[in-house]
Amino acid sequence: MSTAPGPPHPGVLPWPPLAAGELVRRYQRFKADVRLADGRVVTAHCPNTGRMTGCCAPGRPVYLSLHDHPRRRLAWTWEMIAMPGSLVGVNTLVPNRLIAAAAREQAIAELAGYPRVETEVRIEAHSRIDLRLTRPGGECCLVEVKNCTLVEGGTARFPDAVTARGRKHLEALARRVSRRTRSVMLFLVQRMDARVFSPAAAVDPDYAAGLRGAASAGVEVLAYDVHIDLAGIRLRGRLPVEL
Repeated sequence: MSTAPGPPHPGVLPWPPLAAGELVRRYQRFKADVRLADGRVVTAHCPNTGRMTGCCAPGRPVYLSLHDHPRRRLAWTWEMIAMPGSLVGVNTLVPNRLIAAAAREQAIAELAGYPRVETEVRIEAHSRIDLRLTRPGGECCLVEVKNCTLVEGGTARFPDAVTARGRKHLEALARRVSRRTRSVMLFLVQRMDARVFSPAAAVDPDYAAGLRGAASAGVEVLAYDVHIDLAGIRLRGRLPVEL
């Protein structure tokens, strides 16, 4: 069974055609075996380096996209898993695409007023930022986007595994804050059952402390959730942040 994406809609990032299946197992971080509706078991690329706590239980319904590029080692990509409270997007490339598109459409109030949107910009010798938004006068806003799939009791949490790289991003953002430069840490919750965002101090206390320190240094912390269905994904609303 496959589902074709609906017609494009402003603010919606449509999925490619999706095939439904059942998760058999996730392993070696980047692989997942999935039983398709026709009974075949295929190995899909898992584009998520985290633990995916609570989002990789065998037997859950999942949705894959198919890419037949000859250079790909795995033709299938795992896009979503159906959890009891919501579909959950597991592809960590989606948040960057969605936030970049929304910034170009001036669809995020906190990031509006910057007509130039650049992606994957080097800001230091060994540090890139997901987005740089620039005004004609030269003022800019640096935005780092993180994918959040862990929700516990209505609270979205990041990270779901210890992340030294994530802490380095926070430090780089804090160093760049100035009169003409804003720095924003944006957590995109790729599911619909969260009411608030808070760092996962029990998972990575250093990251939680780093986020609080970055906020004290002037880094703005935003969290948004999404509306997600089998046609596509779009921003839904801003979530309260509790540091």
